[in-house]
Amino acid sequence: MLDEALREIRRRKWERIVDFTGAGVSADSGIPTFRGAGGLWRNFRSEDLATPEAFARDPALVWQWYEWRRGLVRNADPNAAHRAIASLERAIVITQNVDALHARAGSRNIIELHGNLFRVRCTRERTTQDALDAFHELPPRCDCGALLRPDVVWFGEMLPEGALETAAQAISSADLLLVIGTSGVVYPAAGLVSLHRGLSIEINPQPSNVCTYAIAATAAEATPKIVEALQ
Repeated sequence: MLDEALREIRRRKWERIVDFTGAGVSADSGIPTFRGAGGLWRNFRSEDLATPEAFARDPALVWQWYEWRRGLVRNADPNAAHRAIASLERAIVITQNVDALHARAGSRNIIELHGNLFRVRCTRERTTQDALDAFHELPPRCDCGALLRPDVVWFGEMLPEGALETAAQAISSADLLLVIGTSGVVYPAAGLVSLHRGLSIEINPQPSNVCTYAIAATAAEATPKIVEALQ
């Protein structure tokens, strides 16, 4: 299937490319998904911590988990898939990840559907600011005195205003869509992928066959080959 996809890519010049990525693109950087059987932290599930209710109940506990996650990501490096995607300077990157590894790899045109671990939001003023370094005290507070929270989408929350609409427009107008490290069958991802009418290529160890070509491989293994053919 990879060879067929490469032949199709080489047939023409692609002007509007969108990379739609999920947790699988960061797997080869050693970033765990935090969900499922291996997703426990101190006997807590991520689904029990990444909620507005958990933060209201125990903001210090929630922040301890996020600082642990931020430390893991801070010590990780972008992998071959991130770097290959970044080399497509004209491409739009739409990601469900919050690890900011696309930006660290050099991608510039990024739509973060679920926010960013290294950005915080004031719970009173709703202003955001970058927060790359570890906090000295938990939970951290804004200069106004209010609690800061991670600027990420928690279970039960809406996506950032305008992000879904911008992503939908980009995908519907793309002539090539690369779906990397995400099944594309769970909403909102499923709704976005279904908007695309051009050539689409899915890269996932267990592909869902929602695209024109489904490549059963890791992101770091197959993405550089696809990008090389595009260049």
